[in-house]
Amino acid sequence: MVKSKEQAVIDLARKLGTIRINDLLERGIHPEFVRRLVSKNVFVRSARGLYSLAESEITEHHSFAIIGKRIPKGVVCLTSAIRFHNIGTQLPRKIWLALEKGSAQPRLSYPPLSIVRFSGPAFSEGIEEHKIEGVTVKIYSPAKSVADCFKFRNRIGLEAAIEAARESLNERKATSDQIYHYAKICRVWNVMKPYLEALQ
Repeated sequence: MVKSKEQAVIDLARKLGTIRINDLLERGIHPEFVRRLVSKNVFVRSARGLYSLAESEITEHHSFAIIGKRIPKGVVCLTSAIRFHNIGTQLPRKIWLALEKGSAQPRLSYPPLSIVRFSGPAFSEGIEEHKIEGVTVKIYSPAKSVADCFKFRNRIGLEAAIEAARESLNERKATSDQIYHYAKICRVWNVMKPYLEALQ
């Protein structure tokens, strides 16, 4: 019986990529089975309450997979989204995460987060879903991320926002029409207009 339970945990991890204790409890599997598998080096504990197979490929975006699992309503944004899309040179020390205004503050010790709050279309528009290590992660599109960078230019720096716009256009990750669309939604078109005109 123990063998079959351990195999069920392994099969679940192969399906979901990263598993939470809740994933086990929902299926009537005691968390002790995954802890035994950790002691046998079959599993690794990637963060508090999160486990993945030791054999599974850990990508450079592993921390995004953790966020997708623990904070599924959050959206990776700003320079973290820009970095994901391979635009520019920014290497944020923390992961920028957008949450809807009024939602609960997440309690997560790892990875370190910088939280921003959006509401209405500024939150819901421009979301892409990407599979990372078997986990669905919400990340804003390049064009939406450029608009957000200008909106939060006081926090990330104007130079970073300009670079995001320039490189998105140069690398054809976004069109000027797409950027304009999200700039209007985020109410930053007046700020962005002279910079975008200079880049074209």
